[in-house]
Amino acid sequence: MGIRLHLFPKAMAMTQTITLRRPDDFHLHLRDGAMLQAVLPETTRDFARALIMPNLVPPVVTAAQAAAYRERILSALPAGADFTPLMTLYLTEDTDPNDLARAHAEGIAVAVKLYPAGATTNSHSGVHNFDKVRPVLEKMAEIGMPLCTHGEVTDPEVDIFDREAVFIDRVLEPIRAATPGLRVIMEHITTRTAVSYVRGATGGDLAASITMHHLIINRNHILAGGIKPHYYCLPVAKRETHRLALVEAATSGDGRFFLGTDSAPHTDANKLLPCGCAGCFTATNTMSCLAEVFERENALQHLEAFTALNGAAHYRLPANTGTLTLTRSEAPVSFPSHIETGDGPVTVFDPGFALHWRVAE
Repeated sequence: MGIRLHLFPKAMAMTQTITLRRPDDFHLHLRDGAMLQAVLPETTRDFARALIMPNLVPPVVTAAQAAAYRERILSALPAGADFTPLMTLYLTEDTDPNDLARAHAEGIAVAVKLYPAGATTNSHSGVHNFDKVRPVLEKMAEIGMPLCTHGEVTDPEVDIFDREAVFIDRVLEPIRAATPGLRVIMEHITTRTAVSYVRGATGGDLAASITMHHLIINRNHILAGGIKPHYYCLPVAKRETHRLALVEAATSGDGRFFLGTDSAPHTDANKLLPCGCAGCFTATNTMSCLAEVFERENALQHLEAFTALNGAAHYRLPANTGTLTLTRSEAPVSFPSHIETGDGPVTVFDPGFALHWRVAE
């Protein structure tokens, strides 16, 4: 299919359109209940598929729980929506390898999510002792089921800005060395260290997702001039040098990097607490923001690969056949500052600069 670009002169202005395959989001939080009902349409408007995170309370651990969660998502779809939720299982030290294999064989779950215990929102059921999950990882390598990693250690002695790099050395490299053939996705990477690690791997079993917001913000956005809770996420944004490395990887066309938004809705009340929740809600304007980033890098020709081809290839899924068109205008595009949910308002990510791209209806 390929990306198609068109320029239409209008008086003194210029309108530009891009048509690409409908994108996939390979890292999405939908929550449940009233929150699910409110945020799901923000994703289904643009995305054909999304990899659904399992860190509910209680977490989605078994095939039966994943199937039930999928049904709740499908029941909440807006009328006429063409969207497929791709389910994941939450890895615990008690995960049953046989149940996991059944979930994979029956198409219930496409991947397993590793959360080091305490690494992020609702991760307290995650893994403390990685030796205890070795049989599960070996089964996954045997059946070709990918492992998605939240790549941070939770040792309190490790600086929060170093947690990703230490995870690679202490956890990921030993897991991959001990489990040949295990397919791994380093999710929402935030450092040039992670970019280099992915590029240095051989064998085709390692890839990484990158969020839209980590392509835009660095740690100054969170901390300089006062704390900005709506930019606080985990993994936390790093120095500008790391952001630039992510931008280069995302816009390069390299098939090992693809979009996983990590769009994570929290009500404003929960974001603005003295110990507020981590996460940026980005589903509403992801494609508009990405087009802006890729345009600035003169890399719009690689936007389709990043959003619709690379991830599908790594998950061994067919590319979507439908299309999405983005239109650029001289006048800025506006998005709502928040969406209303049955649990309270959720603030939409603000990139901090004017957007000129919108998804055509």
